[in-house]
Amino acid sequence: MLPQLVPHSVPLAAAVIVGAFFILTYSANFLVDGAVGVAFKLRISKIVIGIVLVGFATTSPELAVSLLAAINGKPEIALGNAVGSVIVDDALALALGIIVAPVALKVDSRVLRTTGLFLIAVAVASFLLAGPIAVPGRLNGCSGGATACVGRIEGFALIATYFVYIGFVVRHERRTRRAADSADSADSAAAVADGASAGGGAAPAADESNGLAEHVRPGGVAVQLGWLGVGVLGVIIASEFLVQSAEVLAEEAGASPAIIGLTVIAIGTSLPEIATNIAASRRGHGDLALGNILGADILNILWIIGASAMANPIQVEREVVGFSFPWMLGVVALMLLLARHRHRLDRWKGWVLASVYVVYLALTVYLFFIV
Repeated sequence: MLPQLVPHSVPLAAAVIVGAFFILTYSANFLVDGAVGVAFKLRISKIVIGIVLVGFATTSPELAVSLLAAINGKPEIALGNAVGSVIVDDALALALGIIVAPVALKVDSRVLRTTGLFLIAVAVASFLLAGPIAVPGRLNGCSGGATACVGRIEGFALIATYFVYIGFVVRHERRTRRAADSADSADSAAAVADGASAGGGAAPAADESNGLAEHVRPGGVAVQLGWLGVGVLGVIIASEFLVQSAEVLAEEAGASPAIIGLTVIAIGTSLPEIATNIAASRRGHGDLALGNILGADILNILWIIGASAMANPIQVEREVVGFSFPWMLGVVALMLLLARHRHRLDRWKGWVLASVYVVYLALTVYLFFIV
């Protein structure tokens, strides 16, 4: 934990936030590149790289900011950042991707039946854990009173659920990969037989790691570790400045730090998801865009809220929980309903989601900054 470095001035704190977001975004890119590079050089399974490692790395801004906020004694910023990031991802990042897409994005119904339903379940569970069924007592780290609390017991339950989910996804991907490999092998054998009967030869199979290799920076393991180290250091430093700036803005505006987390910090830490979805949507990869959002939502709810609560129980005003969690549930449900409708994401659906985010942001500013 660094000493207070951000001056108590709204313009200066806002300028620090802009600079910290810039550093955070680039540092997160270095972190992702380094993590994937190390895993690739050490021949770690691509399934693990894609589902576990890249997932952790791409949400490193949210995780770093939330953990540092919790450690610094401001866990309400952590909760606001996590919940706000889900709203930003679903109603802004995905919406912008849909709007800029050249054609309507197709949606895999299987993704909605599995990951979509799981997301709804964990979103509802997190809301219940934050209030109606919170575990009381000192063991949980909650003092009670007029605040809602996500304590260490709830945090542990969320993290455990996340690892169960990861195990299920990895096992499912392995089964899918084996089935695809078996089908490819049968097709290749038939092609070889046809080629041999025609006097031809079989072409060598392409190295399935080539696609991943294109995204790995040059250099050996030491170089990849260097990029990883630069990314981690940059993310930590930028996150510290973000947390301090959020505290200054909250004090000067007379608002709860959780509200700063729900709005300003959530938008900044979600910049990687926004950029990824715009890029994927422009190329017509609807499943990739939606999958990125669903995965980020699950990480925010289970991993980031859970880890932050384990570090420091999150106590926040009940009115903040009563406002933010229903909005999160409503936005997630709307996003999934729009995706299920005809299993495609048309441009008008993007405008609907973007309009919902504008209403949410305006209402947040009015209720917590103006009234």
